[in-house]
Order: sequence, then structure tokens, then C-alpha cells
Amino acid sequence: MPFITNKKAKEAVDIFYEDYGEGQPVILIHGWPLSRKSWEQQVWKIVEEGYRCISYDRRGFGISSAPWGDYDYSALASDLDTIIDGLELDNVAIVGFSMGGGEVVRYLTDYGSKKIAKAALISSIIPLVKQKDDNPAGVPENVLDNIKDALQKDRVGFLKTFHKGFYNYDDNKNKVSEGQLEYDFIIASHASPRATIQTALSWMHTDFRPELKNVDVPTLVVHGDADETVPIETSAEQAAKGIANSTYEVIKGAPHGLNITHSKELNDILVNFLK
Repeated sequence: MPFITNKKAKEAVDIFYEDYGEGQPVILIHGWPLSRKSWEQQVWKIVEEGYRCISYDRRGFGISSAPWGDYDYSALASDLDTIIDGLELDNVAIVGFSMGGGEVVRYLTDYGSKKIAKAALISSIIPLVKQKDDNPAGVPENVLDNIKDALQKDRVGFLKTFHKGFYNYDDNKNKVSEGQLEYDFIIASHASPRATIQTALSWMHTDFRPELKNVDVPTLVVHGDADETVPIETSAEQAAKGIANSTYEVIKGAPHGLNITHSKELNDILVNFLK
């Protein structure tokens, strides 16, 4: 199984990745609290369309190693840089889902766009989740605190029901199976408890608005207008306005987990953008 080691970190981190296909490399960065396995409906399509598709487990998730410290976005972006540098990639398209959008923007902030051709933000938290006076549509801080408390007190109990909201399950039972919910729970529950909480704090509290100017490559922004997990007003609408060269696509009726519920629509949009 392929691992690549980030030796730049305070603690060496072994990142597991999968690498399929040939052609222009496309790197898929998963959301919280899942793993590379969440991209199942996208990997085959990207490879089928003639691209090299690389997906990896964020540190602390999947089967990557789980250090005790360093789950801020610069640490996470250094793992992405390790993949790009270690595999000697160039002309890369980087695609971030949900909290993975943070790695996209922080990578461009910390490492620049020399090796990056395009970027995509899918159901992304970019630029800011938390409600502030100048971000009134954001998630109230007490709600975020409740999530943190629930993770500390009964992480698996919280995760058991989390993905029903992720998919707006009551509205999408014909698009999301019970098996998918169980699969997500298994993946999420096996993640490092420490990583689950620390990465949550990163996506909850990091304000990427000053960094949007660093996104200087063509960028796709895709969001569902029924996303109850990451409100579209505080994320995609602001990202599309703040990123100079952006293409903004709204999928009507789609929840946060549109990579599953609206996989065909997302795949078509993503492949058209890559081409």
C-alpha cells in the first residue's frame, strides 16, 4: 500500500494515498470526518475521462498516521505539498470537499500556484464558517461549541446521526441508502478522536477571507442551495465573489453531501471544468 511521509512536520506523518489513471493529475481532498473513500463516485469518472486521479487520507483519518499535534491548516497543507512534491507532480488540479477547501486555499497561500493549474471548492467551508458581525449568515459560535462538546463527550454517538444532516436524509432517502449512512459512520468512527476534534476546530474557526486573493488559478465553486451543514451564503457565495477567476455552479436542491446525492451533476460539472 502506498504511503508517503511528510518529514517537514514536527512529527513525521505517513499519508496514505491511492493513485489511478494517467494524464493530468487531479488530487481529491476529502471532507470532515471521512476519508478518501468518500470520493468513490468521483474517482472512476475522473480516471475514465483520461486523468490521473490521486486521493489521500488526511492525517488522523483513514489509514494515515495520527500525530497528537498539528492539525492547523498549514500543517494539513504541508501534507498536500508532500504529495505534490513527492510524486513530482506538475500542472495539478486540486479539488477540496467541505473542510478540504481549506487545504486548497492554504496550499496556494503557503506554496503558491507554480505547480497548480486549476482548483475546485466543492461544498466547501471557504471562506468562513463561524458567524461574526461581518459574517451574519455564519454558524453561531454556541452551535460550534455544542459540536465540540458532543465530540468530547460521545464522539461516536454524535457521528452516528451526523450524516443524516449531511445528506438532508429525510428529503433524499431515494438517493442515499441506509448502507451509505452506515458506511460513513464506520469510516468516521474509526478516525482518530484527537484528529476529529482538532480538525473540527480548524474548520470552525479559520477565517480564509484574507487568503482569497492568493487563489490565482481558475477555480470552480460548487455548492448545493439546500446545504444545511455549510450555509451557501457564508461559503460559496462569498468564495465566488472573492476569487478573481472563478466559475460558480449551484446545484438546485442539493445538500452538503452532493458528491453522493447528486454525483452525476457534480461529475459533469467537474469534468467540464477540468477540460
